[in-house]
Amino acid sequence: MPIITRRALALTLLAAPAAAQHTPAGGIQVQQPWARASAGSAANGAAYLTIANHGTSADRLVSAASPVARTVELHTHLMDNGVMRMRQVQAIEVDPGTPTVLQPSGLHVMLIGLVQPLKEGESFPLTLRFAQAGERIVQVRVMGPGAMAPGGGMH
Repeated sequence: MPIITRRALALTLLAAPAAAQHTPAGGIQVQQPWARASAGSAANGAAYLTIANHGTSADRLVSAASPVARTVELHTHLMDNGVMRMRQVQAIEVDPGTPTVLQPSGLHVMLIGLVQPLKEGESFPLTLRFAQAGERIVQVRVMGPGAMAPGGGMH
């Protein structure tokens, strides 16, 4: 084998482990985690994010935890006799190829019993537990109190 070909092969083999480190185990990738700043002495808050499943099989977000709240639950909004109400869900499905979006007025991570206010510009850790992919710890960026998107937009 010519020297140039051997060197190219060696470089390819050395680069393969580095490239593999960028693909998360289980194919789950959490994108743009954010929360709204809490208003006044609000006891509760919520975190939002997008989950991409780059794997080949479905997974489920089964729980979450954070030191900023006494209790953390997975929630959704449902229409009940013309009134929008929050309800706890046991898990959130994460299908391959289709992003699962947690957003205001939809699926979200509920932070119950905040131990301190969520302040704009700060961040906090959020541990997400998936049935197949295990735990992911993300830093949640706190946006303004009226934010509707991770960039702080009011749309």
